[in-house]
Amino acid sequence: MTLQDVLIRWNMVRGAECLWLPGKDHAGIATQVAVEKALKKENKTRQDLGREAFTARVWEWKEQMSGKISEQLRHLGAACDWTRERFTLDEGLARAVRTAFVTLYRQGLIYRGEYVINWCPRCRTSLADEEVEREELKGSLWYIRYPVEGGGHIAVATTRPETMLGDTAVAVNPGDERYSWAWGKTLVLPVVGRRIPVIKDEFVDPGFGTGAVKVTPAHDADDFAMGERHGLERVVVMDESGVMNENAGEYAGTDRFECRRLLVERLEKEGLLEKVEDYDLSLGKCYRCGVPVEPYLSKQYFVRMKPLAAPALEAVRDGRIRFHPERWTRVYYHWMEGIRDWCISRQLWWGHRIPVWYCDGCGNVVCEMDDPAACDKCGGELRQEEDVLDTWFSSWLWPFSTLGWPDETDDLERFYPTTVLVTGPDIIFFWVARMIMAGLFFAGDIPFEHVYFHGLIRDEHGRKMSKSLGNSPDPSALVEKFGSDALRFTTVSLTPRGSDVLFAERLVETGRNFANKVWNAARLIRSAGGGAGGRDGAMPDPADLEVADRWILSGAGRLTADVARRIDNFELNEAAKAVYDFVWHRFCDWYLEIAKERFYSEDERAKAAALGVSRAVLRRSLALLHPFMPFVTEQINSELALSERSLIDGGADLDTGFPADDEAEAVMRNVFGIVEAVRNIRGEMGVHPSDEVDLYLKFADRAEMESVLALGSYITKMAKVKRIAEGDPPGERRPVATSVVGRTEVAVPLGDVIDIEVEKARLKKELARIGRILERSEAKLNDAEFRAKAPVHVIEKEEEKARKLTEARAKIERNLSLIAD
Repeated sequence: MTLQDVLIRWNMVRGAECLWLPGKDHAGIATQVAVEKALKKENKTRQDLGREAFTARVWEWKEQMSGKISEQLRHLGAACDWTRERFTLDEGLARAVRTAFVTLYRQGLIYRGEYVINWCPRCRTSLADEEVEREELKGSLWYIRYPVEGGGHIAVATTRPETMLGDTAVAVNPGDERYSWAWGKTLVLPVVGRRIPVIKDEFVDPGFGTGAVKVTPAHDADDFAMGERHGLERVVVMDESGVMNENAGEYAGTDRFECRRLLVERLEKEGLLEKVEDYDLSLGKCYRCGVPVEPYLSKQYFVRMKPLAAPALEAVRDGRIRFHPERWTRVYYHWMEGIRDWCISRQLWWGHRIPVWYCDGCGNVVCEMDDPAACDKCGGELRQEEDVLDTWFSSWLWPFSTLGWPDETDDLERFYPTTVLVTGPDIIFFWVARMIMAGLFFAGDIPFEHVYFHGLIRDEHGRKMSKSLGNSPDPSALVEKFGSDALRFTTVSLTPRGSDVLFAERLVETGRNFANKVWNAARLIRSAGGGAGGRDGAMPDPADLEVADRWILSGAGRLTADVARRIDNFELNEAAKAVYDFVWHRFCDWYLEIAKERFYSEDERAKAAALGVSRAVLRRSLALLHPFMPFVTEQINSELALSERSLIDGGADLDTGFPADDEAEAVMRNVFGIVEAVRNIRGEMGVHPSDEVDLYLKFADRAEMESVLALGSYITKMAKVKRIAEGDPPGERRPVATSVVGRTEVAVPLGDVIDIEVEKARLKKELARIGRILERSEAKLNDAEFRAKAPVHVIEKEEEKARKLTEARAKIERNLSLIAD
């Protein structure tokens, strides 16, 4: 949400026409499961309530959760047109869904067929391939002996022994001469006693297991296809809840995994279990509940995807749609080129019910835009399909269904296609690819020009956020504690382009501190007479500008171009950091500290110049910061009357150029370098903050000397310097701390501002402390067990710690050497 809002606000600030419709998907499986869990606490099931009452209960839950989602979005400052809020089960969107289904059905792109699909025994519904999450884990490969009629046996390897009860063949590769003796033989299926053939099929991999594989057409997609080629029977041995059915014989009523255990025990007892090997598995799990998915023979509705995928592939290949980061283009190509038909029916009660009716009298099937009253062939009663559509079937229409499609509305003409989609890469197949296909097929154009894939927010340990782990904070609670602007800014600034975010609540303090910094800067300017009712902040006469004024204006101009370029390139975190660095360090820490003296000067022209520049730079900074922190920026803009309009309504004034001033930037870079050098010397050598020091400077040429010494007041004020002199300090003023800034040599005599013996003792004590910490760190890094077991980010953190400690030790040793001479 935050990244989407940043882009929308940025385009609004620049005067582009934008529309963001707040909307919510009905999330079929997740919503129904949530309500079923609530019913379970009442010792009820959805069947106890019936379809109509259960659906009403889900609507109540939806209204409650929908309000919470909208509240969170508002708290986060989403720049939505709230009058246009949409929900995928709204009347208008429901009509769009029905139009899409009927259109595809009539063109033969939707069909009903019996296939092996992904089935969730917990949710009791089919799942599309993309809704199955894969988990790599250690499993087992069981080798089972299948007796051959007339003597001998063939061993087959399987990871799912319980499905052997549904086997209707054993297959070998026709090129595998090891099994030429078995071609055409009949086997006796263990436990069940069913007679099954040995068949030849090119699909079989001779290198897997023994080279002979069991064929279970009702419980494996590849086996289903093999069964189609060889006309094999399909024997379903489980019910929809993953419990073995009557076809499992004595194991009927047993859970599938318990059946596995009992079956393996029996096979071993009967001498039919040849061996068991460890095996790396890719276990499919339901993306909603995490229960292992079962390949299951079922009659479902499908969309033929290849005809839809071809134009969508071309739209990305020819550059009409661009992915950011670009690496996701390859992922998209890979999936689209191997796309399979989309299973769109779900065995749920919550969702868009499939608009198909069956006549049990004559077998007629009706699919119409309007509900039919009776069979159009025999006049008999019709029965509507019980299943609902996959939630993504409504979501793939979102870019144009929300604008009035299938009607040709003004909104559709004005806002379709849009420019940018911001989303996570985890739904590139669920949503992004399908929206492209739907947009081209139904609306006749691409739905968007750019897709920005932001990272997923994970906890600080890299784990995906979830309620079960207790690591998923409520955005509204974070807003209440830190403020919306703080949360928005922190989230964006932590988000590398296309990479995941490691989030911890304490990190939001960075955003809160920044908001306070901006607020205090505005208060300072207002208190000096630069607020509403004070000076109008018009740019002063160039003749009245000091070097510092020219420097900050030049920096603001460069910042504007930099932020524009970074946001246009979807480098949102870098844009946020650029504004942060400029406002916090350049504007607040440097410029306002210099300008403060003129704020209260009796010289009206000097005062007006300082306030005018401060207001102009503040106004520009707020405009650039507004997409990230909309609330505080609008409040300051209003209170200080920095512009006649709100920032989001065009008060940003980004077109007003601040001239680049290379000369001023070069001079100030040298001045600030000298100030930082003196500050570092003071800190490292223990000079008391209130003590002033003398400063000696040696320059490479006269022009540099004159430019720096002309700004000597900046240095004396910010570095707590009593006197600036050119050349080397007298020998009697030793010890002297030195530094180099560009081509300028910096020297600070220390003899009269520190107690040499006390400072020696302090440095020795600090050197010993750092030495102990570094010794422990190096011992850990030299421990082979630590490097073998610790996560990479932990090792890298320890290496960085050791590096910084080594640098600190070297610096203290250098300072000790300096004062010992």
